[in-house]
Amino acid sequence: MTTANSTPTDNAQQNSKYFRKALNDLTPNNIGQLKEVNKVLLGDELGQAVYDDALKVGDFAKLALFNDIIVGGIITAKSTVAEAKKNKVEIVSLAVLPAYQKLGLGTMLLDHIINTSETQLAGSEIHVRIPTKDTAAVSFFTKRGFAASGDPKSDTQMFVRTI
Repeated sequence: MTTANSTPTDNAQQNSKYFRKALNDLTPNNIGQLKEVNKVLLGDELGQAVYDDALKVGDFAKLALFNDIIVGGIITAKSTVAEAKKNKVEIVSLAVLPAYQKLGLGTMLLDHIINTSETQLAGSEIHVRIPTKDTAAVSFFTKRGFAASGDPKSDTQMFVRTI
């Protein structure tokens, strides 16, 4: 039930159990929508090559839907570290539009990548680079088992989770 003095975000948080949240595959037909979400949140820092590669990684790139509307997504890059004989999954982009944050969509996206890595790439590591000043992102990944790696005084820091 909507009240006159509540904001749409407040209503979404209070009533999120009545809404449909889902993940969907990234395809050539919907990648443009993910580009727009990323443009809003990240600017134009991701190049076309990132999106071209995202179409090739299968389950390692997903869209977040809220009531069948694309509101976020995750893009990863997979590689093999030959000397360590490990697979590496790097999160290139994890974005959810501000009005849909705090509803569990980011967690759904990240959990999907963790579960897929466990199933398909046992013994792998998941890496994500986070601006050190983004305390919300640092907290989000730390709560999900990621540990800081590298120089904590730099502008960005790598966080790693071993699967």
